[in-house]
Amino acid sequence: MDFSNVKNFMDKLSREKVPGNAVEIYLGGKKVFSYSSGYSNLENKTRMTGNEHLFIYSCSKLTTITAAMQLLERGEILATDPLYDYIPEYREMYINRGGGELEKAKNPILIKHLFNMTAGLSYNMNTDAFKKARELTGGRMNTDVVARCIASDPLSFEPGTRWQYSLCHDVLAGLVSIISGKPFRDYVKENIFEPLGMNDSYYHVNEKILSNMAEQYSFVPKGQDTNFDIVEAQKYGKTNEGTIVNVGKRNSHIHGEEYDSGGAGIITTVGDYALLTAALAGYGKGINGERILSKGSVELMRTNTLGEEQIKNFNWTQVCGYGYGYGVRTLIDKARAGSIGNVGEFGWGGAAGATALVDPEAGLGVFYAHHMLNPREEYYQPRLRNVIYSCL
Repeated sequence: MDFSNVKNFMDKLSREKVPGNAVEIYLGGKKVFSYSSGYSNLENKTRMTGNEHLFIYSCSKLTTITAAMQLLERGEILATDPLYDYIPEYREMYINRGGGELEKAKNPILIKHLFNMTAGLSYNMNTDAFKKARELTGGRMNTDVVARCIASDPLSFEPGTRWQYSLCHDVLAGLVSIISGKPFRDYVKENIFEPLGMNDSYYHVNEKILSNMAEQYSFVPKGQDTNFDIVEAQKYGKTNEGTIVNVGKRNSHIHGEEYDSGGAGIITTVGDYALLTAALAGYGKGINGERILSKGSVELMRTNTLGEEQIKNFNWTQVCGYGYGYGVRTLIDKARAGSIGNVGEFGWGGAAGATALVDPEAGLGVFYAHHMLNPREEYYQPRLRNVIYSCL
């Protein structure tokens, strides 16, 4: 196999679009390619090595889904269970109809609605629920307490009727914590990170991690300030007019010392997180032989769950031709996507440019990252996926 196309594309990205990047590719449980390009520190011209710690933001969701799928496998939950069976605060939910008008929801939030982002939650973290959680926890923002408090915010729509990117996976992390009786970070460490040998992945920074972290940048389009919402920023970035600015080593989605964000909390290295993609590409079996999920669970993860109406809202450019499974995009229409990959290829991206690609049919597990908010996903993700497949 010749991975020149991947190398050349990454070099192009680091020259024209991002400060620096790194990738690791596994095929059939073996590492077949590793490469880095550009700079981890633009100001000092420090070369990117791939060993730097990075905020991977929403790529954290891949771990959260894996953790929750483990509970499903053990019979702790069913996807069809009402969420209120485990978190009673979700028994009576109300929908915001606008103008201050609330209407009681007709249907309960089911656990599968958390998996596939159809619960009706939003990504607004400046609500009364978060204020209440800060007061209750003295600012520590324990994951399970936050999940309970989010229930007090009104929904955007009737559960199950639409897809909306939201805090569903943060609530799912809280659910795992409540059922397991452990802080979410401890559950993940014991059941995913340690079995796979992921010894460099964490939910909170310390001085050692910060000293090894790549500088974090942001692409700021011309006329836009640096205070944009990072979730919304993933939806724009077509323009090449703008500047790359250093925004510091901070993650606005980690709200307190006890908040293990299921949606955006992991700090890791490219090599370490690639071990998770390799395990999922092995239908749940890690490269060291440890199994974290069954084949059936991985198949369920990559099965499209959205109907004709729901999928209308899943319309970002970089997921054209994809459906949405249990927490991941999943390729359903090669022609529409313009993809040379396999149907059922799945994964997700993060707000600073991390992205996972998993194809169990090919045994392919990929983790790529740069460290720039407003990461230009609609440009690099579809191209990167095709470039990788061209090398197999």
